[in-house]
Amino acid sequence: MADETIVTPPPADAPATHTTIIHEAPPRSSGLGIIMALILLVVVAGGVYLFSQNSSESAKDNAIAEAANNVGNAATKVGDAAEDAVNTNK
Repeated sequence: MADETIVTPPPADAPATHTTIIHEAPPRSSGLGIIMALILLVVVAGGVYLFSQNSSESAKDNAIAEAANNVGNAATKVGDAAEDAVNTNK
């Protein structure tokens, strides 16, 4: 069976009632997202810096090896020239 509810309005001489509605705001961010983004930016910048340092160091090593090879070739040429000079004096 259905329940019946009987509502009676307040009497006319009753004082007006006041209703307070409270709206709860969603919790605000504590800035954690911004902090994580800054940390990620620093890590990426550090990685780029280290990668560029590694590349420049590799280029420097290659340049030194090439210079040493050129010095070795020059020393061979000087040795050949000295040998030719000794052979022509005989």
